[in-house]
Amino acid sequence: MTLNVSGPFIYFTIPIFGGINITQTTVSSLLVTILVCGFCIALGKNLSTRPGPRQILVEKGVLMLRDMVVSTMGAHNEHWTPFILTLFLSSLFGSLIGMTGFLRSSTADLSCTLVWALMVTAIIWYNNIKNSGVAGWLKGFTEPIAIMTPMNIISEIAQPISMAFRHFGNLAGGGVITSVLYMALSLASTAVLNLIAANGWMVSAALMAAGAALFLLWRFHDHSPDTAEEVQAGQPCRSLKP
Repeated sequence: MTLNVSGPFIYFTIPIFGGINITQTTVSSLLVTILVCGFCIALGKNLSTRPGPRQILVEKGVLMLRDMVVSTMGAHNEHWTPFILTLFLSSLFGSLIGMTGFLRSSTADLSCTLVWALMVTAIIWYNNIKNSGVAGWLKGFTEPIAIMTPMNIISEIAQPISMAFRHFGNLAGGGVITSVLYMALSLASTAVLNLIAANGWMVSAALMAAGAALFLLWRFHDHSPDTAEEVQAGQPCRSLKP
């Protein structure tokens, strides 16, 4: 048995812009998008001023996420809550969709997590430039002291790479470990079954010995004194009385 770790399977190629490959990740991402949209539409309809259990649960989750965004990004960035929620649901469904057995986790593909990381980085840079201007954004690389400028630039470039590889590594590593365990268990199962087939008489003898031991244990337990009072009184157990 060999362990094959490869990238997503290419279903077909659209012959435009040099060829656009439609892979397992593309299909999984499309299905995740449909699931997230359907999930949000189903939970967001029929809202009322007297909420039921479903609406209370949804509002609790949204408020918890909003509080997290406010505590980490500030109250002035509260409007980013829907974007953070979309990323969270896409990551959640994209990771769990691989458990179907016939679909590949979209987050197990570096191209997916890298696009997310670059998109978030571009949004951060755009808002920094929008709020501080180009000069203010560039000045931020020289803080707290000018000698830190090279380190700040490297950190800014490494941030999206780190985010992309961290998420990708978690899912891809889990898939590799699962494949290795599956192969090891398959080999162990084959070895045990071959051993049983080659030494059937030993298995039969072991089963007979185990059965005899259980039978003797049951008989001795059945003829033991029934209660502590009977033991102290020297009375035979009820099972031996005529």
